[in-house]
Formats: sequence, structure tokens, C-alpha cells
Amino acid sequence: MSTADFSGERQAFQDAYSDTLAFLEARVATTTISLNDLEGELHHLTIYEGQDWDGRGPLKSAEIEGQISAYITVIDAMKNQNS
Repeated sequence: MSTADFSGERQAFQDAYSDTLAFLEARVATTTISLNDLEGELHHLTIYEGQDWDGRGPLKSAEIEGQISAYITVIDAMKNQNS
């Protein structure tokens, strides 16, 4: 896929996903954060996502979706590691 194929929303999603994933992986590696902690943060992030106020716009929504996807990726990895 070329760069021209990326919409603004897609780029916002990718940036938020990459940044959040790097942040969460560093937290997991350097702190004693638990799976419960991350699931709680994800829960609150999904509540925030659901509070779609008028004026948020598609870019902010894409950013939040990227953050949620990163949380899910890290949580799934932690669950697989504990299995």
C-alpha cells in the first residue's frame, strides 16, 4: 500500500497504535503493571470512546481506536504469555 492510500484517519490510527504500543510495551517491561491494571485502563478508554461528543471528529475517533487496538494487542500478548 502506497502512502497515497492512507487517509488522514488511517494515519491517525496508525500513529496512535504505534505510539501506544511502544509506550505499553515499555511499561510492561519496566514496571510491575498487571493484566488487571491494563484491562482496567482499556475499560476506561472504551468508555471514553463511547462518549462521542459532537465535534470530536473522525481524526480523534481514529486516534482512540488506535489506542484501544494497542491495548488489546498487549493484553492478548500477556494472556498468551501466561498460558
